[in-house]
Amino acid sequence: MSKNLTKRAEDYSKWYNELVVKADLAENSGVRGCMVIKPYGYAIWEKMQAELDRMFKETGHSNAYFPLFVPKSMFEAEEKNAEGFAKECAIVTHYRLKTDESKPGKLMVDPNAKLEEELIVRPTSEAIIWSTYKNWVQSYRDLPLLINQWANVVRWEMRTRLFLRTAEFLWQEGHTAHATKQEALAETVQMMNVYADFAENFMAIPVVKGVKTETERFAGADETYCIEALMQDGKALQAGTSHFLGQNFAKAFDVKFASQEGKQEYVWGTSWGVSTRLMGALIMTHSDDLGLVLPPNVAPIQVVIVPIFRSDEELDKISAVANELQAKFRKLGISVKFDNRTTQKPGFKFAEWELKGVPVRIAIGPKDLENGTFEVARRDNLTKEVVSAEGVTTYIAELLEQIQQNLFAKALDYRNTYITEVDNFEDFKEVLDGKGGFVSAHWDGTTETEEKIKELTKATIRCIPLDRKEEEGVCVFSGKPSNGRVLFAKAY
Repeated sequence: MSKNLTKRAEDYSKWYNELVVKADLAENSGVRGCMVIKPYGYAIWEKMQAELDRMFKETGHSNAYFPLFVPKSMFEAEEKNAEGFAKECAIVTHYRLKTDESKPGKLMVDPNAKLEEELIVRPTSEAIIWSTYKNWVQSYRDLPLLINQWANVVRWEMRTRLFLRTAEFLWQEGHTAHATKQEALAETVQMMNVYADFAENFMAIPVVKGVKTETERFAGADETYCIEALMQDGKALQAGTSHFLGQNFAKAFDVKFASQEGKQEYVWGTSWGVSTRLMGALIMTHSDDLGLVLPPNVAPIQVVIVPIFRSDEELDKISAVANELQAKFRKLGISVKFDNRTTQKPGFKFAEWELKGVPVRIAIGPKDLENGTFEVARRDNLTKEVVSAEGVTTYIAELLEQIQQNLFAKALDYRNTYITEVDNFEDFKEVLDGKGGFVSAHWDGTTETEEKIKELTKATIRCIPLDRKEEEGVCVFSGKPSNGRVLFAKAY
């Protein structure tokens, strides 16, 4: 299976596309630009979703659901937001089809069924949610409003790529309303930290926390906080964003509250989201030329047991031990699969589960039963060892934790190796085109310089890191004064 997989060094893009399909994660659908997420891929997304949902609820948020459609007048109420998404919108103009009399058996749009007002298929839900919040907020007692929605959104894309960029994708979007600016800012930072914690400790993906420049900021936000990750091909990927909306949406939708002093004031807002794009980040951070490599936390199957047998009698004996082993693993909360298919040989099964990134594989043959041992193989570093059957469940539980930590350490080491400081534009271009990764350079803070660098190199400012040192320097492009370095990179 993995033999047919293009090597990353040969063609990284082709490797990624093939891996998503061969590992049974997703495929292109009959609808142009949209994907089908297959059961194995969706099982990974469900694990991510469950953990994020737990984290949101722990920080006081509740789930709700809002309509898929947004009336055009409502959508355009916050002008910057509407402008920012205008080119990506899908629009519903009619509400009925009818039989096409000139083409028997075919349908046509009924010209008499034109909507009085067009409906936008949500590219994001600020408009519909803030128009609703107007009815939910009257006084300071109604605040804060801490709402999250799990939904699909549509952003019309012509050049699509499974998980990374599709016309429809799944995500969560948090939308909160607060009595004070300080509260809203604290919420924005808190949710960026939740995302960073999730990426690093659950997905084993190291991230840089930072703030977006005005050019890269979410349309309609006063400030956008983000987490940026680095993929194995040296390109950056925005892994999550948290937006401080100020009072922009509150003013656009007239969301006011009576303060404790009895004054009418506009609320302060935030919004924040991550999407199935994280699946792409997961694949590109950890996987190798043999297939997927999954951190145990996100793996739908953490341990696979493969029997090695020549007869039904041998399989029966191995099955008895494997079933007992499965029960012990499940008691420890470890997901396990006993692959007892008789239609495939062990070598085929090894290759299949390797391709699918299962963290630990246990092989059991007749000799193992005689010796009271199992062969244990790790997917992360491809090592094998013979382990005593006694206490194997505890051993594997600890091994899964080691694999999780090892994958993070490996990705962190890679990320740190590929942050390069440069002080002139020649070095800047050389690093971008050769080594790749994040380029740490001084920037004069102007949009003109940012745009010119993007035009010449295709690199964007991924973020102004929150932990950067304030230091005097000169801009890598303009030579003008700068008070700190920012991270540039080519990005997905």
